[in-house]
Amino acid sequence: MTGPTHVVVGAGAIGTALALLLAEQGEGVRIVTRSGSGPQHALVERVAGDATDAGRLTELTTGAVALYNCASPPYHRWAAEWPPLAAALLTAAERSGAVLATTSNLYGYGPCPMPMTESTPLAATTRKGLVRAGMWRDALAAHEAGRVRVTEVRGSDYLGVGRNSFMHDRAVPALLRGRTVRVLGDPDAPHTWTWTGDIARLLAVAARDPRAWGHAWHVPSHDPVTPRQLVADLCRAADVDQVEVKPLPAAMIRLAGLFSPLLRELPEVAYQHDRPFVMDSSAAQARFDLKPTPWETILRDTLGRPALAG
Repeated sequence: MTGPTHVVVGAGAIGTALALLLAEQGEGVRIVTRSGSGPQHALVERVAGDATDAGRLTELTTGAVALYNCASPPYHRWAAEWPPLAAALLTAAERSGAVLATTSNLYGYGPCPMPMTESTPLAATTRKGLVRAGMWRDALAAHEAGRVRVTEVRGSDYLGVGRNSFMHDRAVPALLRGRTVRVLGDPDAPHTWTWTGDIARLLAVAARDPRAWGHAWHVPSHDPVTPRQLVADLCRAADVDQVEVKPLPAAMIRLAGLFSPLLRELPEVAYQHDRPFVMDSSAAQARFDLKPTPWETILRDTLGRPALAG
C-alpha cells in the first residue's frame, strides 16, 4: 500500500464510501470488519478483526494518520455495544497517534429548539442519546488532556443506498410500485436529510485538517425538506406517478414492536419525526469550503441509480 494509511472501522454505506473516496485520492486504506468485508480497490486492504479488541485495533492502526469510526451496531443494542467499541477506538487512537474521526448523529442533543448547531447543548435524556453524548464527552476529554486528537461529524437522517437509510429501504420500494409511502411522524414537518457520501467527504477532510480537531461538525446538508416533499422529489426523479404519503400509525408501530427489536425503539425518538427536526451545517460549509452534493444526485443515489453526467 502506498501513501499514508487510513484505517476505517465498518464497511456500511459510510465506511465503504469513505474507503473508496480516500483510495481514489491515492491514499492507502485498511478497512476493518468482523468478517473482513469491504469494497474492492487496489488501495483498499480488507482485514477481519474485532474492533472492540483495543490491542488488535492498535496493531492495525499503528502507522496510520487517521482512524475512522464508521461502525454501526444494531439499533436496539446501542447501549450495550457502543461503549466498549468506542472505548477501544479511543484507546487505539491514543496508542497509535492516529487522529480519531467519528461518524455520529443528532441524538445527543435530545429534543431542543431548532435549528441545531454545533453549540447546541448535549441535553439528551433517552438511552440512545445518552450513549452518543457520552461517547463524544469521553473523546473530547481525552483530546483536551492532550492524549489524543479527535473530531466528530454529525449528520441527520440518511439519504442514499444502505440499510440505515429509511427512504432507500422502505419508501423507494413502495413508490416504485405505486403504493402509499408510510413515514415516521408528521409527513409535513420540516426535516434535514444528510447524504452518506457527504458524511464521507467531511470525515476525510476533518481527519486531516487540524482546525477540525477537538470539535464536532455538522455534515453539509440541504435546507430542510418535509417527508412528503422528499417522496414527491423521489417520484419525479424516478419518473413515476406521485404516490400518497401517510404517517405510520403509532398503534401499528407499537404492535410491530412486539416482534421487531428495531421498531420497538422508535417511540423513544418520536420527537425527531413528529415536529421540525432541523440541523444547521453552515459552520462546516464555511470552515472547510464544502457544499452539499446536488439534490438531484442525492435523489438518484437514494433510488439506487447512477447520477447523470454533468
